[in-house]
Amino acid sequence: MSDPLVRVTRGTLTDEELAALTAVLAARSAAQQAATALAPVEPIARWQRLERRPVYYSPVSWQWAA
Repeated sequence: MSDPLVRVTRGTLTDEELAALTAVLAARSAAQQAATALAPVEPIARWQRLERRPVYYSPVSWQWAA
């Protein structure tokens, strides 16, 4: 499990401190969402078309290793 982003130990926040904390957390969240939106994940095909797959290779064939 990852460490928490923010941990409150004790004390109270002033209005300015609470506003600053809110701004930092909102900016961090927006930056993370923008980073994931800009980097699209390309799908990985986990299957093969059967018509493109050879029917049989000899166990001693060089193609068997591929």
